Amino acid sequence: MKKLIVSVCLCFMTASNLFAASKKEDLQARIDAAKTVMDQIMKANDKSIPMNILEKATCVAVIPGMLKGAFVFGAQYGQGVVTCRTGHGWSAPVFIRAAGGSWGLQIGGQSTDLILVAVNDRGMQDMLKSRFKIGADASAAAGPVGRSGQAATDWKMNAELLSYSRNKGLFAGIDLDGTSITQNADDTEAFYGTPQNFETVLHGGIPVPSGAVPFVMTVARYFVAAKAQ
Repeated sequence: MKKLIVSVCLCFMTASNLFAASKKEDLQARIDAAKTVMDQIMKANDKSIPMNILEKATCVAVIPGMLKGAFVFGAQYGQGVVTCRTGHGWSAPVFIRAAGGSWGLQIGGQSTDLILVAVNDRGMQDMLKSRFKIGADASAAAGPVGRSGQAATDWKMNAELLSYSRNKGLFAGIDLDGTSITQNADDTEAFYGTPQNFETVLHGGIPVPSGAVPFVMTVARYFVAAKAQ
């Protein structure tokens, strides 16, 4: 019964906070958490994102601690950041939301770290949209794991985005069909102090703020390492 109450409360909590703006210190914590998730996953060796996928990455989005709860109706909600490759490195980050739901016999709640990797220009264009739904507006596939990523997959031909999740230490590709990704303009404005156009930021139009440098450099470091292999 206690688990049922927690799950129901989680669904109400995520719904009520869906459009709430965050304080700047909370946004900094979110960026710091995104860096930590990226580092921890890439240090997992044979369970990490394959280098041959990172080599082709055009954008990387990290959503730390995405919440999932269910009591017949399931809901998931998370907030994170995305950076994209530009002609002179990786861009300053912008903030995004991910939300979705499902219906069926289900119960429980959990927290999951989520990573989305855009692997071509189409995937990058998805990240520039104000809103898109995975599976409907953007093709996605559960990404392979391991150093080489040679597992049978059609991501090279069909997928615009590869998705990964980590729950209780387990890291694997995940099916996110039906999940909506939206720009979080309020949080982006709160972090930068002024309204920002997502396309301008992700194309490298503004400098990376000092608070975001560790995250952006972490993504760039793994990208460079992948290119060198």
